[in-house]
Amino acid sequence: MSRVVSKDLFHFKPTGKLDDDVNAMENQEELIESSPEIKEMFEKSLELIENHDDESNKAFVDMMRGLCAPYADILKASDKFTDSVEQTITTSITIPTSHDGHFDVPVEVYTPKDLQGGTKNCAYIYAHGGGAIAMAASDFDALLKHYAVEFKVVVYNVDYRIAPETRCPNNVKDFYEAVKYISKNGESLGVDPAKIVIAGDSGGGYICLGTMVMLAENDESHLVKLAIPGVPMVDDYCFSDTQAMTKEERNNAASFRKIWKYCIAADWEEQKTSPHLFPGKASDKLLEKFPPTIIMECEFDQYITEATRLAGRLRRAGRLLEFVVIPGAGHASSLTPSLKSNQVFFDALKTIAREYIHTQELIVAVKYEFNT
Repeated sequence: MSRVVSKDLFHFKPTGKLDDDVNAMENQEELIESSPEIKEMFEKSLELIENHDDESNKAFVDMMRGLCAPYADILKASDKFTDSVEQTITTSITIPTSHDGHFDVPVEVYTPKDLQGGTKNCAYIYAHGGGAIAMAASDFDALLKHYAVEFKVVVYNVDYRIAPETRCPNNVKDFYEAVKYISKNGESLGVDPAKIVIAGDSGGGYICLGTMVMLAENDESHLVKLAIPGVPMVDDYCFSDTQAMTKEERNNAASFRKIWKYCIAADWEEQKTSPHLFPGKASDKLLEKFPPTIIMECEFDQYITEATRLAGRLRRAGRLLEFVVIPGAGHASSLTPSLKSNQVFFDALKTIAREYIHTQELIVAVKYEFNT
């Protein structure tokens, strides 16, 4: 397989400090957290993280889902997406699967009105965030309708099953099967099979990366023109020495040790070395079979170290097109429309759509030669 050719589009310089508006948001959160009620909740959360009985695990997941809920409200309340919502048509499809019982994966489809009836549309298949244990596809509908209109794509918003109710690898397989279905049925869906993009942010970035692992394992990466995992959960870095971590990594390490080991993994001892659980553990030979990849990151993201490490390995494997790190931004910047860094994140994605998705150069540059 030949190496991908980067256009080397992004040259953001790290600032070494949070943007003023991100810092103000974090200061406001710290003020709220100093109240007696929140302090009591925080102490309770520490107990839930340290205890691993079924009751504590369930209470921990419920707590995390509650903490994620405000981000859904922020996305839905933003007037930034109003025009795009009005300019799209929403339909739905279901993807029949049998890897974890019979289950039809729900997928919402957002088609810009000016692309309706098209026979060669780009499919932008998306996995939502939420740490792979929280949120739902519908929480991101307004944001993704904005993507559909601005990127000139048809968005397929996949409502994959989340943990702990559905664990590795079946959570990833929901998304993988959706990608396969859309590729196979491209003609009836009006999709150009040469323009299929997969993407996801945070926990959805992990789902996207896990799907890339499965595509590579099955010599199917040619089905995907471009993969865009954003601020992704990559590997087990949170289990390492917290002294060597950034502040954001250190503050979130205990929670994510719990999420990986007691929520996402079906069998920790068996899966802890598997790239199905930790995509960052894919072998060098497997990485060489990955789809062309652009990783989106933020300077102060809690996954920055593991994402940077994966970007380096993908670059060496010849599969990395761009590693984009938004300066001054934190993990939630991509989900907070009022932040300056959110606009920078979006503008970078729009550039990617123009320069990589809607051009033929990438297809010419990438030639797949699988040995049979």
